[in-house]
Amino acid sequence: MLLSASPLHRLGWLWLWVLHSLGQPPPAAGKEVDVARYRERVKSMFYHAYDNYLENAFPYDELRPLTCDGQDTWGSFSLTLIDALDTLLILGNVSEFQRVVSVLQEGVNFDIDVNASVFETNIRVVGGLLSAHLLSKKAGVEVEAGWPCSGPLLRMAEDAARKLLPAFQTPTGMPYGTVNLLHGVNPGETPITCTAGIGTFIVEFATLSHLTGDPIFEDVARKALKTLWKNRSDIGLVGNHVDVVTAKWVAQDAGIGAGVDSYFEYLVKGAILLQDEELMSMFLDYNKAISNYTKFDDWYLWVQMYKGTVSMPVFQSLEAYWPGLQSLIGDIDSAMRTFLNYYTVWKQFGGLPEFYNIPQGYTVEKREGYPLRPELIESAMYLYRATQDPTLLELGRDVVESIEKISKVECGFATVKYFS
Repeated sequence: MLLSASPLHRLGWLWLWVLHSLGQPPPAAGKEVDVARYRERVKSMFYHAYDNYLENAFPYDELRPLTCDGQDTWGSFSLTLIDALDTLLILGNVSEFQRVVSVLQEGVNFDIDVNASVFETNIRVVGGLLSAHLLSKKAGVEVEAGWPCSGPLLRMAEDAARKLLPAFQTPTGMPYGTVNLLHGVNPGETPITCTAGIGTFIVEFATLSHLTGDPIFEDVARKALKTLWKNRSDIGLVGNHVDVVTAKWVAQDAGIGAGVDSYFEYLVKGAILLQDEELMSMFLDYNKAISNYTKFDDWYLWVQMYKGTVSMPVFQSLEAYWPGLQSLIGDIDSAMRTFLNYYTVWKQFGGLPEFYNIPQGYTVEKREGYPLRPELIESAMYLYRATQDPTLLELGRDVVESIEKISKVECGFATVKYFS
């Protein structure tokens, strides 16, 4: 296997998984995972990555662990610090959290001539700032009067989100994929956006509207969701890329993975957050179509969105969020069966390759790598909360052992380029 550079944020769910799920007493005597030892190991892993970022990469967005330096990737936001904020609180490191908040307030400026991903800026910057803002009081941080409707992190999140609003000014209400933070959407910007890049705003934007009192954020997020819903195929599926000006599907592969994944995730999590029956109803209808056309032996394949015929018999590592999502709607048995399929792939390679050919039982050429994606770990956390099944603790142990073995380097953790 070869290693390549990777950002710290990829490991975020590992920290949360072990600190939360592994923090619970395992129910089965004789198969116990030494949770106390693994909790300490995970904390050590976090600080190995975090301290190296501060020493070698700050103020750049990300650490390059193989060359021990930094690079800007998503807009020159010191992104790793934003990503690390909520983890610092969960680890109980209030003093470092407060220091980093001060650093971000002084050093991060969203009024810059940078072309930024609308999707990535929302989930990483707006989402990271909001989660840290909402966790701060519980973590013992002294907050402003009027919290949670006031505070420095909330103001930063609102500032960042307002920079994204011009992207939603399309005939369909579906956003462009990229926006210039200073000038808005560039005149030559492509109108082709992935489905996930359209349907992954309701959690952060609705939260922002509820905290600030400005409905614009939730309004644009809901309009984008409803346009996707309106343009699903007659058999109830969506493709993975669409023209946001004409609403014409450009890529017609339907599945639960790359280009679509977080659209489904946000329908469920948005429904739970907002107690919104309409969002849940949308997802449940999609879920029926997905089960009818893409599910085979508890795997999910890719199919043509209008015909339901198989186009790619592959499992993508990004799809590993699905069992966790199924657990949130109470479909535990199905979630566990699919999770165990995915876990067999992990055990085969010590990580999840980006693409796994299900009939052949091996990786797909040029998609052999493992960029430390967190989706399988997230599913394990949700499922363990729902079932207390010790098999899920064993995954947590395997994850810690694998990541330390295959990706730990002197200056952090690197992605695996391919398995051999």
